[in-house]
Amino acid sequence: MLRIVTDGAADMPESWGEEFEIHTLPLRIRFGEETYVQGVDVDQSNFYQLVEEKRMIPGTSLPSPEQVMEFYRSVARKGEEILSIHVSSKMSGTFSVVEMAAKELAGELRVYPFDSAAGSAVMGLMCREARILARTGASIQKILDRLAQMRTRLALAFTMDRLDFARMNGRVNALQSVLSSALGIKPIVILKDGLLQMGDKVRTRQRALRHVIQTVKEQVGRLPVTVAVVHAADPQAAQELIAQVRAQLNVRELIQTELSIPVAANLGPGTVGIVALPMQERG
Repeated sequence: MLRIVTDGAADMPESWGEEFEIHTLPLRIRFGEETYVQGVDVDQSNFYQLVEEKRMIPGTSLPSPEQVMEFYRSVARKGEEILSIHVSSKMSGTFSVVEMAAKELAGELRVYPFDSAAGSAVMGLMCREARILARTGASIQKILDRLAQMRTRLALAFTMDRLDFARMNGRVNALQSVLSSALGIKPIVILKDGLLQMGDKVRTRQRALRHVIQTVKEQVGRLPVTVAVVHAADPQAAQELIAQVRAQLNVRELIQTELSIPVAANLGPGTVGIVALPMQERG
């Protein structure tokens, strides 16, 4: 049986883990010298409370190759195949650690690391697609080819409500942060070549939400799409975005999920956005 692994930067509905047999490698969140393991010491229910209590911007740290190897052994038996789908190698060192672990386990487990070139709900959608294909008897190569196609077709746009998280974690430079905060500007974050990049900047939250929609619409047009709306502790903004998504995009399936803690630690509460993937036939 093919085992499917992703990491804690993936976003997906809570039920997908069991329904599609997806195993999630937890990532680590740092508050100063203290480290918390995602899903063990920290989760969505207490993450933002910890931020307020500790009055500091959290960071993230990588698992070691040994920890990844231990995780693989916990979800698979000797000789089994593992498809390991991870956050963009240009945004995190997780993928390189996974590659090291895969090489160390050669001869014991057949691990196929896959760079999503993205994060968030992109990874969740890829994991689901891989499981659906595996259940039809598709080979690992066919699944990898399909994921590579998805990687070239997706559209992603977020808007951040505050910039202190992104600035402290190096996602935007300090000058941009100060100027944007002073002017009340809401930046648009887009995915380009495997990196989250600062796109346009607009005033007011409502304009930012409309701009997110327009950015995605320019990429997918009227193609039928699967859409994931993600948010960081802002369900009201997510609902506003969902209404606009349904009105302006050709939505065949819509998923709502909360932004994973490692991503929220970098972009901050109030972040909300869209992942859209044009639908295609499974050949």
